[in-house]
Amino acid sequence: MSSYKIYNLLDLIDSVGEEKVQSILCDFSCPHNKEIENFASRNEIDFSKKKISITYFIMDNDYNVVSLFTLAHKTIDVNCSGFSNTTKKKLKRYADANGLDNTLSLSAFLIAQLGKNYRDNIESPDGNRIIKAALRILIKAQHLIGGGVVYVECENKEKLLDFYQNDDNRFCKFGKRLSIKDNIEYTRLLKLI
Repeated sequence: MSSYKIYNLLDLIDSVGEEKVQSILCDFSCPHNKEIENFASRNEIDFSKKKISITYFIMDNDYNVVSLFTLAHKTIDVNCSGFSNTTKKKLKRYADANGLDNTLSLSAFLIAQLGKNYRDNIESPDGNRIIKAALRILIKAQHLIGGGVVYVECENKEKLLDFYQNDDNRFCKFGKRLSIKDNIEYTRLLKLI
């Protein structure tokens, strides 16, 4: 990313301290998705310190957080009935059959809490560049520990689904998940790296 740098939240805590990182997170504003904003101010540090997920900041030259994304590693079940035989064969390299027809249990990377900072009209890279930044980190992780499937979850909104499935990102739908906590249905999409 040309005029942006990516920082791991844990590295920032080591450099500037937890209190400063917390103030950075409290200044993160994402009115289009309050879940991301709330997670940033309440959970990002704790989840990163516990290694449940790791948050990355994309910062401009003035050290403003322009966007962030969170990465995690999870096990998911994927019904492969809608995928081509070629894709099914590739998915099987990273999976175990779980006994259900056409369903595989996969260990996969999750790109979560992807959002732009809208505070003070901060200029942020477009979403495609944010996804590419996350994928570069995951490709490094893949080289170190293996794996090959990345997934995202988003609200079932046409604009979000078009974004994840566009020619740059190329995620494919594989299922849905209902959040009991907030009663929102999320569409799940994956891609192979």
